Amino acid sequence: MTRPPIQDVPVAEYPIRLGQFLKLAGLADHGAHARELVEAEEVQVNGRLETRRGAQLRAGDVVAVGGHRARVVAHPPTADTT
Repeated sequence: MTRPPIQDVPVAEYPIRLGQFLKLAGLADHGAHARELVEAEEVQVNGRLETRRGAQLRAGDVVAVGGHRARVVAHPPTADTT
């Protein structure tokens, strides 16, 4: 069985909380859905079950829900044009 590809999701500020990242990555439709996924023990971070919606994620962490995986990546800095 092959593992699903990992979607890289740029994050502007660190750390980001798990509930926020689930929404940003499209793994949850809204905050209540993120809470439901975590409470139903359907979320893994770096291969381990995570039951804290407020768990802090850092660059490189991989979040898995069902058959989808997303990795926290640093948002590239914007060019300063001033």
